[in-house]
Amino acid sequence: MIIKPRTRGFICTTAHPAGCAHQVQQQVNYVQNQGRFTGPRNVLVIGASTGYGLAVRIAAAFGAGAATVGVYRPSTASETRTASAGWYNSAAFEEMAYTAGLRSYSVCGDAFTAETKERTIELIRSELGQVDLVIYSVASARRTDPQTGAVHHSVLKPIGSTYINTTVNFHTGELSTVQIEPATEAEIDDTVHVMGGEDWQLWIEALRNSGALAADAVTLAFSYIGSELTQAVYRDGTIGRAKDHLEATALELNAQLSPGGGRAYIAVSKGLVTQSSSAIPVVPLYISVLYKVMKEQGLHEGCIEQAYRLYTGFLYNPEGTPVDGQGRIRIDDHEMSPAVQTEVDRIWPKLSTENVYECTDLQGYRREFFQLFGFEAEGVDYEADIDPVVPVRNRYCG
Repeated sequence: MIIKPRTRGFICTTAHPAGCAHQVQQQVNYVQNQGRFTGPRNVLVIGASTGYGLAVRIAAAFGAGAATVGVYRPSTASETRTASAGWYNSAAFEEMAYTAGLRSYSVCGDAFTAETKERTIELIRSELGQVDLVIYSVASARRTDPQTGAVHHSVLKPIGSTYINTTVNFHTGELSTVQIEPATEAEIDDTVHVMGGEDWQLWIEALRNSGALAADAVTLAFSYIGSELTQAVYRDGTIGRAKDHLEATALELNAQLSPGGGRAYIAVSKGLVTQSSSAIPVVPLYISVLYKVMKEQGLHEGCIEQAYRLYTGFLYNPEGTPVDGQGRIRIDDHEMSPAVQTEVDRIWPKLSTENVYECTDLQGYRREFFQLFGFEAEGVDYEADIDPVVPVRNRYCG
């Protein structure tokens, strides 16, 4: 079939296998050009198929020569329907790792379930023995509690008062005012259940209890703080409450792991174009301004640049892991620099539909959005007839 992008709001419902493979190859090339580093030996990435999860897997494998296990949701294609971008990303990664002589394994399933945890642990014990790095990078709109069976749904809402700000339709460039009503207590609680630290802690407990986690293992989850412009709907909203729980979980895990030499961290990352961030009102417009400013100042990074710097500048820095006053790794340091934020604040009040392409990098945002799904990649023939059915090279993940 000839695969074209089809969009529904902030979701692209198709994905291009050749385009996804091209994007993965670009990330592999970046890491190889940066050079090898001393890092983890055996890595488990929970939520490994896109964004930061994919990037940290690539950087560990091709930068440190690590064996990797990726956990992600399965996806199927047919003669008339494509699989997900994450599936194609993972298939491409498996092929590239195999060609490079790297050990890589995939477990397809719902990361929130006990069954997926059990299968992952069985794989680790049989193929690797133990893992010494666990990255938790799961983003989901819903979670079924494995103990109660209750289904929780996350929401993107402010807390306490209505949020009003400017947003953009990044497909058309039209600016508008968005108004979001505050969350109920039940919605706050549900969002924490989905996006907080509960499942991360369950993973670490299961790995420790089974002997699949090395005594000196490091574990890390991602968070975000961002600008004052997005605070009310993000960090001070329902998602922020979940991130508070995630960060509290990191402190608990660190206390549990530190007697054996292990560590637990939160990495506060930079604002980037991801499937998750594109769903948050105001954030695409903020990121479009941020991209313009950071590119002009020579500070821009994507997921793979952030992942490589996370390893070399922080987690496996020979001089130790630098953290902020709350024990967090701050790979958002360039975004949050006064020079960047002052310029973003200067531009924001001037934005309009008429000047949005001049004052922001909305074109770059839109291009990166489609690249998440394998489209708009240079050198890919999008008129070619292509088979959408691409298997993952792995006996653990059919």
